[in-house]
Amino acid sequence: TVLAAAGAVSSLTVLPAGPAAAAAAAASCEFISSPSGLQYCDVQEGQGPEPTKGSMIRCHYTGRLASNNRVFDTSYERGRPLNFKVGVHEVIQGWDLGILGTEGIPSMKEGGKRVLLIPAALGYGARGAGGVIPPNSDLLFEVELLGRRR
Repeated sequence: TVLAAAGAVSSLTVLPAGPAAAAAAAASCEFISSPSGLQYCDVQEGQGPEPTKGSMIRCHYTGRLASNNRVFDTSYERGRPLNFKVGVHEVIQGWDLGILGTEGIPSMKEGGKRVLLIPAALGYGARGAGGVIPPNSDLLFEVELLGRRR
């Protein structure tokens, strides 16, 4: 299983998504695990500041089901990044932890791109979401931190 024990590293091919996909080749990630089961892989390390808990940030993203790589949502196709306060439960816990950093996962920096492999317990859990995310689904999110909302 991709969700390996804490400290394990696993490999997964992430397929491009959205209009920007034409310019990008498939990326191969070496995931690093945290004790919670959250895994991450930095595709591009940002050079800007790190967000702080409660700050309003902007992110582009593509969300996929880890079980079949099916895209269930992407901000790129809408042409609008997601604006939210990070670290205050406005998004799923896996996003807050994966962006702010925790348990050996470093904080993202503005301009960074990270792939998060989020176990169901840090995602939508047993309830699933909106008829597109089945209960108990592990999720893959490609997240691009654009920075603070301007």
